[in-house]
Amino acid sequence: MLVHSVYFWLKESLDDSQIKEFSIGLEKLKSISSAEAVYVGTPSTTERPVIDTSYSFALTVIFNDMAEHDAYQVDPLHTHFLETFKPMFAKVVIYDAD
Repeated sequence: MLVHSVYFWLKESLDDSQIKEFSIGLEKLKSISSAEAVYVGTPSTTERPVIDTSYSFALTVIFNDMAEHDAYQVDPLHTHFLETFKPMFAKVVIYDAD
């Protein structure tokens, strides 16, 4: 199993409609068949010193193996997401765990 966690920091110049559009774009990634499960969220309101709430959106994708991950990366829905929304990222950080 591979857990693919992606954290997005969006540009501060985005308006509410652009942020909503980004959120919808993330939700569409749930349709990619090679992903076993896809979770989309925003920072928790829990306040503890060890919790990073500086990001805008989190995406967690569960794959059975690296082949599923690789198929996800080239899926047209994923490539369209990147082409459309990459200009909105100020920063992105990815953590993969086996």
